[in-house]
Amino acid sequence: MSSRVQLALNVNDIDEAVAFYSKLFGTEPAKLRPGYANFAITEPPLKLVLLENPGQGGSLNHLGIEVSDVDTVDAEQARLAGTGLASVDERATTCCYARQDKFWVQGAPDGESWEIYTVLADSQTFYGEDHDDPGCCGGEDSQSAEPAASAASGR
Repeated sequence: MSSRVQLALNVNDIDEAVAFYSKLFGTEPAKLRPGYANFAITEPPLKLVLLENPGQGGSLNHLGIEVSDVDTVDAEQARLAGTGLASVDERATTCCYARQDKFWVQGAPDGESWEIYTVLADSQTFYGEDHDDPGCCGGEDSQSAEPAASAASGR
């Protein structure tokens, strides 16, 4: 796998959003869980993540760059540090139904949350055991970390 951009969107209704994006990109989600879906789109190369957050639909949750392995995560972190950009590590963390090694880039001019990550393994849970971690899905500035539907509706 080469790198691809990740776009994580807040949506009001996960079922409606999945139906729309399945048609738009001509593919079904690679992962579908309560209040959560992700698409691994080949053309254009994109990881589209949908997070059900009623009342926040149509807004950006966070952005990311998915890379192939931990060495690439490390290399990108070192490269960005060399340019003066700070980062916050999250290694062996569970977020968005996946175990990941990643870091969050600090200092985006308009406050966007950017992560650079690799998926280590699939997870049956949105968070890890210590789910008080504010970094999951949007970094420390995230207004909503867990999809509301997974906690509220149990779908």
